[in-house]
Amino acid sequence: EMMDEHFENLESLAQAMTEWIEFYNNRRIRTKLKGKSPVQYRELANQLVA
Repeated sequence: EMMDEHFENLESLAQAMTEWIEFYNNRRIRTKLKGKSPVQYRELANQLVA
């Protein structure tokens, strides 16, 4: 878990945060979102509206 890590400098912290945000938005599959990641679900919703 990210909160348990200790970072040697701001650059390593920033890199870990970037990786976490990418995971959270693009690879985290949610049952509530019909088995899609948040970005996939948003793209699907946009296609249905257009």
